[in-house]
Amino acid sequence: MTTLSVVVDELTSAETGGARRYTEELTRQLIATAPAGCEVRAYVSNVPDEQLDELRAALPGLADLVRLPLARRELSLAWQSGIAVGGVRGMVHAPSLLAPLRKHDTLNDGDQVAVTIHDALAWTHPESLGATTVMWTKSMAKRARKHADAIVVPTHAVANSLADSLDFGDRIRVIGGAPATTLRLPADADERAARLGLPPEYAFTLGSIMPRKGIAPLIRAVARPEAHDIPLLIAGPDRYGDGTATGVAAAAGLPEDRVRALGRLDDADLAVVLDRATLFVYPSLAEGFGLPIVEAFKFGLPVIHSDDPALVEVAAGASLVVERPASAEDDGGYSERLAGAIGRVLDDGDLRGRLGVLASDRARAFSWRDSAERVWQLHADL
Repeated sequence: MTTLSVVVDELTSAETGGARRYTEELTRQLIATAPAGCEVRAYVSNVPDEQLDELRAALPGLADLVRLPLARRELSLAWQSGIAVGGVRGMVHAPSLLAPLRKHDTLNDGDQVAVTIHDALAWTHPESLGATTVMWTKSMAKRARKHADAIVVPTHAVANSLADSLDFGDRIRVIGGAPATTLRLPADADERAARLGLPPEYAFTLGSIMPRKGIAPLIRAVARPEAHDIPLLIAGPDRYGDGTATGVAAAAGLPEDRVRALGRLDDADLAVVLDRATLFVYPSLAEGFGLPIVEAFKFGLPVIHSDDPALVEVAAGASLVVERPASAEDDGGYSERLAGAIGRVLDDGDLRGRLGVLASDRARAFSWRDSAERVWQLHADL
């Protein structure tokens, strides 16, 4: 029996971000698509028994779930230093950079390690991550350059950005993600829509007001006349630093009902909000993949986004693209361009319909099953 060992420690994190979802969805599909004679084993840091049971329930079909002797922080530091922990060997796949990266003999011992780098933000936008995360990411990426047999990235855009800082040669593999399998309309959609207070028409976006996400320029965009007074609903944390989305809206002179921060949404609520939105706007200045765009495509929404290379690659012509600000002084120009794109979609029913059809077609290009099958093929090729 051939065993693929997957490091699933992202599932123990208190954060509910993309890396956690990526790990869960990919691991489930690796189990489901395991070729004949193959199985999946998972490794996790030293978590309590209760959390271990939760992981077993979340990942049915695992051949084994191995608890390593170190807690997450200590495991991270140990692997950063190249210290072997728990005998993690053989065919190893890490859905992040948290991996046992050290010198090994792929040819004679059969050991191989593939890691995942989701974006190049540690190099291009370090201020959006924090010093500790940047330092750890760069350190592990250097270890990956020395010891990883393959580096998975979600887009060619990330591969190109990394090439400016690290030479991985021909070891890069582009394997993207997909919307969560749980992102679907619930039976109580009408009740959820009423509880959320969804207006008949609205623009929807996702993110915080950290500068990289571009939400503040978008809020100022809907204050412009070109946006035709359409309400803007925002999913995600309302506060960043000392500021809030509602504070930005008030400063832009918008009434309270024009911009609403919905906070974090579960998949059922998110599906309802996406299903009933008029359009989706994703003004982020830098991403590795741009999953929210693919989620909007799944619901046939017209999508507007920035010209960040990863977003342009993922959308593949199924959207309206707006030029990012060339500098901080161009924030006003960015708001104007976003407002113009919103106005075009609202004014032109044919354009809305065409973008909706393109969105639905493009959504079919993304599935976790396909991603998992490509991971299996990657390890077979190694």
